[in-house]
Amino acid sequence: MTQQGNGREDPSAGGASDEVLDREAEEVTLAVMAASRLIVSLSARALASVDVPLTLPQLRSLVALHGCGPIKLVTMAATLGVSPSTALRMVERLESFTLIDRRVNPDNRREVVLRLTPAGEELVESVLAHRRAEIRSLVERLPAPARTGLVPALRALTAAADGLDLGLDPADEAGRLAGVVDDPLNPAP
Repeated sequence: MTQQGNGREDPSAGGASDEVLDREAEEVTLAVMAASRLIVSLSARALASVDVPLTLPQLRSLVALHGCGPIKLVTMAATLGVSPSTALRMVERLESFTLIDRRVNPDNRREVVLRLTPAGEELVESVLAHRRAEIRSLVERLPAPARTGLVPALRALTAAADGLDLGLDPADEAGRLAGVVDDPLNPAP
């Protein structure tokens, strides 16, 4: 088996053993998990930068609303991968901080429609800006060749997840459940 410039065996070379490929996959897995923990830590730090005592799952709810606008409660639950009753408790907590507005859908009174309040929008934008600044600061500490190599690797990882149902795209889930609404609380002509 041929050696790469970094001293590792090149798994793309003919005759690469399954053992080498398994070792490499495990090494990549551990590196991605470490990076994931780092991003979660940066997210927690960004969340701690605001005065509202929120959990990361609560922030995730706010970010989902920020990304797809007014949605039904059932869609929020599906997007977060929780039961509607769990989503309702989370919404009630966020509503107590005046971050979410919850109203009955005038087109179907059995449905509850959620949207961010201006304070909720401001909080999400502040936390995301803080997280982005922290990540950028970290990335700027990397040598240029490492930064250059990171972009295609992260894009490839993201592309590899394309077929997976990770519950990360509220608009897709909302469309599946016919839950995205054009803001029935403020209809536009």
